[in-house]
Parts: sequence; C-alpha cells; structure tokens
Amino acid sequence: MIVLLTLLAYRGVLGNGFVNYDDDRYVTANAQVQKGLTADSIAWAFTATECSNWHPLTWLSHMLDVQLFGLDAGRHHLVSLLLHAANALLLFLLLVRLTGSLWRCAFVACLFAVHPLHVESVAWIAERKDVLSTLFGLLALLAWVGYLGSRTALRYALVVALYALSLMAKPMLVTLPFLLLLLDFWPLRRLALPLRESKETLSRLLVEKAPLLAMAAASCVVTFAAQRSGGSVETLQDFTFGERLANAALSYVSYLGKTFWPASLAVFYPHPHGGLTPWPLSGSIVLLAAFTWLSLRLAKKAPYVAFGWLWYLGALVPVVGFVQVGAQAMADRYTYVPLIGIFVAIAWALTELGASARWARTAVAAASAAALLALSIVTRVQVGRWTDDVALFDHALAVTSDNWLAETNLGVAVFDRGRTDEAIAHYSEALRIWPGFAEAHNDLGLALVRKGRIAEAIEHYHEALRLYPEFAEAYNDLGTALARQGRTAEAVEQLDRALRLRPGSAGFRFNMGNALLGAGRFPQAIEQFDRALVLEPDYAEASNGAGLALTRMNRWPEAADRFRQALAIRADLAEAHNNLGIALAREGRYPEAIEHFRRALAIKPDFAEAGANILRAEGAIGGRP
Repeated sequence: MIVLLTLLAYRGVLGNGFVNYDDDRYVTANAQVQKGLTADSIAWAFTATECSNWHPLTWLSHMLDVQLFGLDAGRHHLVSLLLHAANALLLFLLLVRLTGSLWRCAFVACLFAVHPLHVESVAWIAERKDVLSTLFGLLALLAWVGYLGSRTALRYALVVALYALSLMAKPMLVTLPFLLLLLDFWPLRRLALPLRESKETLSRLLVEKAPLLAMAAASCVVTFAAQRSGGSVETLQDFTFGERLANAALSYVSYLGKTFWPASLAVFYPHPHGGLTPWPLSGSIVLLAAFTWLSLRLAKKAPYVAFGWLWYLGALVPVVGFVQVGAQAMADRYTYVPLIGIFVAIAWALTELGASARWARTAVAAASAAALLALSIVTRVQVGRWTDDVALFDHALAVTSDNWLAETNLGVAVFDRGRTDEAIAHYSEALRIWPGFAEAHNDLGLALVRKGRIAEAIEHYHEALRLYPEFAEAYNDLGTALARQGRTAEAVEQLDRALRLRPGSAGFRFNMGNALLGAGRFPQAIEQFDRALVLEPDYAEASNGAGLALTRMNRWPEAADRFRQALAIRADLAEAHNNLGIALAREGRYPEAIEHFRRALAIKPDFAEAGANILRAEGAIGGRP
C-alpha cells in the first residue's frame, strides 16, 4: 500500500525533464558523470568537492544512471522515485520494529511518502543525494536496533558501514547520534526524564555511540571545508549571527506551517537579509519556546510528543542557517528527514484521540484518509511544477517576491529557447533586486552578445569578475567576447585565467583554441583543440577546429581527416561538412566537395558560405577543359 501510494502520487515525475538549477552541474554538463562508471570517473568521485560537497556515493549514483540510461531524464527520475518509495517502506519497517504498532507506523510512512514538502527531494534530479543519504540512514537505524538485540562487533560494524554510506551521499544525517539518543528516550525507553530514572546512564549511552559521533564530527569538518572552498559559506559580514538566529526561528515555524498547509511551495526562498520584521520573529520565538516547554511537560504522559518535536528541531540543525550555506532562507528539501518526527507525533496523538470511543476512532480514520488523499493531490500538482525549468521558476516567481535567483534561472531557461529579449528582461530584474549577483551579470552578458551588443556585454563580464574574482565562466565568456571584437591578445589572456581556474573544462579549451586560431598561433590552437578532445572525445567542434588550424598551415590532407573525424562524431555538423568540402575541392575532388556543401546547406539552410561554395565548385567543374 505504501509503495503503491507513493508511485501514484509521483507518477507524473516520469515525464519531467532536467532543469537548469544544478542538474547541469550534477549530470547534463558534468563531463566526469557523463563518462559513466570508469576508473577515472570513480577516482574523481572520491576526490572531488564539486558543487561544494564531498559526496562520492551521490556521484557514483549519477554515473550509474548515465551508464544505464544515458541522458533519459525520465529514467533518472524513476531511480529517485524508487529510492523515495524504498525510504517510505524502510521507515515503516523501522517504526514497526521499534513500536509494534502497525497502523500508526503505516500512517507515518504514508505521510512521509506523499507530503508535498518532499517533492523537491524526489523530483529534482540534483537532489538524488537526499533520497540516497536517507536510504542508508534508515538502514543504519534498522541495523542499530538489530545491534541492541545482539551486541556483536559485526553488527556494530554494519551500523558504521551504513552510516558512512549515508554521509558519503549527503552529510544531512550528521545528527544521527542525537537521533539515536531520542530513540533511547522513546520508544526504547533506555533514557528517561529526569535522567536519574533512566535504565542506562547518559554517559554509557554516549560512549556506545562514540564512533558514530566521531564520524559525524569528521563529516562536518570535511563538509565545511568543501563548502568554504566552493564559496558557499556566507561570512558574518554577509549574514550577521543575529540575522542567522532570527531566520532560523522563522524557518522552524515556516516549515511547520507548510507541513499543515503546504501552499506556495517554491524551489528557492530568498533570504530576507535584514528585512525581518519584529512581530513575526517574536511570534516565532514564543511559539518555539511554547512547543518545546509543552513537549517536555508531556515527556512522561506522551513521550512521543517530546520525541517528535526534538527530532524535528535536532534534525534541522545542520541546515537551518546557523552556518549559512547559500543565499536561501529555507528549502523544502531540508524537511525530508526532520518531518519524520512531526509525523510520528501526529500519528500517535491521533490514536490517543480516537481511543475514547468508537465514533472517535471512525472520525480519526476518516480524517487521516482524507488528509492522505489531499496531500497526494497537492503532491501531484507540485510534481507538475517540476516539468521543466520554465514551469519551475515561473511558479517560484508567482509565489515569492524579490526572487533574484528565480528571475535569473527563468532568464537562462528562455534564453536557451531562443527568447533573448525575455531573458534580458529577467536578468535585468534580477540585478534590480540584487545588483551584486555576479551570475546574473554574466548571463546578461551572454544575452547581449547574442544581440550583437558586445561592448555592453563586456562591461557586465567585468562587473561579474569584480564581484567574484574566481568566476571561471566569466573569464571564459569575456575572452570569447573579446575574440569576437578581434582583440585576440586580450582574449587569450582572459581565457588563460579561466583555464587556470578550470583546467579540466573542454569548452574553455575549445574557446582558447579559437582565440589562438584568430591570433594566428596555429600549432598552439591545435594543441588546445586536442586537449579538449582528450577531455571530451565526442567533442566534434574541437576536431573541426583542429582541422581549420591545419588548413591555415596548408596541411590539407590532415585537415580533411580532422573534418571526417568531426563528422564521424556528429554527422549533422554543418561547418564540418563545409570545411571538408573545401579540403576536397583543394584536391580537385569537386563532386565529393559539392556533396558535402549540399549536406551542410540541408542541415543549415541559411548557410550562405556553403551555398557560395557549391557555385564555385560547379563553376570549377564547368571550366575544366
């Protein structure tokens, strides 16, 4: 029932595509991931801190998907959905093992399965790390319960191994030792309040979890280092400690509100950044204090309330903003594990309410079924918001205000669809909201280049680099724009800076090759094109570029081989057909040349050069004696 309900609520995700928010960095534009599972890519997975995280298991998961399915987005989504369904089932099994209460556990698992706040973790391919980390976290909890029943070194080693896998997918469950202490309190009842009434001493309970605590601490250190090196950790100058505490209080209450009324869900909620008003903040603090006091007061009579509330509070600590990572105020995906506590408290409280009379049990059962139905419907609607990046960010703009990231990403989405004027409008609005957003400056530059406004674009690239001096893409785009102006020496200088920051970028190598080609440095250009091909063997444009450089050196037979290599990779590359035609014409092989010119024109009907080359070749044939 649990798995079926999950699949029904999320079946629409199978028709969704990739989105331009991190899916490119994790899958579609990640050269290592697109290699699939190779010795080189596996080694990279264990050493990379790409995307400001060390999560090798997540990388391996994406690589396996590419190995099996290529870039079929529906199948990538299917894997995430099956992992989510498995998590719901594991949660059910864990709770049954702990409590023996079948129906309450089933209700918790169903809430977990179909709550709309969890859509982001399931429908966003880049968030595979959420469902994967939780899978191994739940398995670790199940293994821990098994260890308590039979304390052997092998069982403890299994717990350690599963916990390590969870942390290697995403470090969200650094709080697992704390969650184990909560399980000691309820339902295991090894720990009581006050502590003097406990079956076990707190120190003994902590000692048995010491290896797990050490693993959590190590994961925190590695994660902080990775995120700081990636520029994701905000400083106290960006967000003061007071702002962080205030936003944390508001986030705790906002998540609760969206748990009971899951409306206006967005992929990104902008941080208010000093715009917090006193009354909502004061109200949030009072509510949190009141709920905490009430849950502790009920610790003996209704321990599940204290358990659920403290699970919610504790599991959110890594992502609630005390250490601010990114510019979001909150994120739906952060509730994936924390809401388990709230769902447990709800399920057990409803059972107590229904215990008084038969009519009460019937009412509770009906209300529970209605709630699951309503949540499933909202989840299906929310899954539809993730159909593509236009739908996703259009909706985000509809339900949030001053959302500079949604404006920018919607701009990227429409830019990719050829709607350049719309893109410029969205980038400009993003910069009105936040003039210091380097990525919006860079994206606006790309749109201006497409409109032929190169000088304006260069100004925005310079501004992006002033704001973010380590912005490799901006150096690359600036270099490309300078090359278009014929300023090849400056272009090479900027592209060299880009390559110092990202030496493994095949695209940057290709652009450097083009700049060197324009500067007349043909051997160096060929070297860059070849290095791009080493990084991406299917880079047809790089092979075509090397061929062009060879033509400038009058090495026509070698050039023709390079053009053929490009066409073997991409038969629809019009430029390579045209260039091969020119090379063949140089050898007097005009009929073959004409055939390639015609193919170029068929692929690209407005390819004027190919049309002119047909006329020249036909004229050459006609002029033969």
